[in-house]
Amino acid sequence: MKEIEFLKKLTGVSSFTDARDGNVYSYITIDMMEWMAENLAYLPSVDSAAHESYTDPHYYVYDYDGDSVEEAQATENYETYGVLYNWAAAENACPSGWHLPDETEWSALIDYLIANGYNYDGSTSGNYIAKSMATSTGWSESSTAGAVGNTDYPDKRNKSGFSALPGGYRGTGGSFNNLPGWASWWSSEYNTERAYAVFFGSSYTGPNYGRNWNKLQGMSVRCVRD
Repeated sequence: MKEIEFLKKLTGVSSFTDARDGNVYSYITIDMMEWMAENLAYLPSVDSAAHESYTDPHYYVYDYDGDSVEEAQATENYETYGVLYNWAAAENACPSGWHLPDETEWSALIDYLIANGYNYDGSTSGNYIAKSMATSTGWSESSTAGAVGNTDYPDKRNKSGFSALPGGYRGTGGSFNNLPGWASWWSSEYNTERAYAVFFGSSYTGPNYGRNWNKLQGMSVRCVRD
């Protein structure tokens, strides 16, 4: 993406190569934590959206319904949004030296951005940082003030460099949903069937953190440095 290429030129934005497949990822440093600035695209195999499991890893590419990794990687959705992982795949998806961020790490990121002026309105309380975390293009439109899909407050757009993308998700039962209006990333386990995730949409003004996400679903992954 052009926005990612631009971010690579900014102070604090670097890149690393995933030794498993050669994919190169941008990452940013926020409050001494290093976060991937792109959705993970590790794809050792690919599944039809109809396949799901609580215990076996499944890898999906939005709107792709086949089993060829090469074909899936050639799609625009893979190139732009990366891979959607069920929980069993997400647990071990991050490259060596990186991991799924837990609630403490997500909370530290969110709290830091709020306290340091990344809310769209410049306040330092409440949670209105979604615009500062999201890419400037690619989201469905919204009329909500300060929301990701609204073109207002252009100086705040992706101010953090996190570059959140609306990757949609794979729902239980085998459907792909909410692209380009939704972004969600796996976090940590809650119980045998549920896990925590961070999510927001084009009409959201702040990210949300919740535990009521079925492990069968396919979501994006952002990794944080160990």
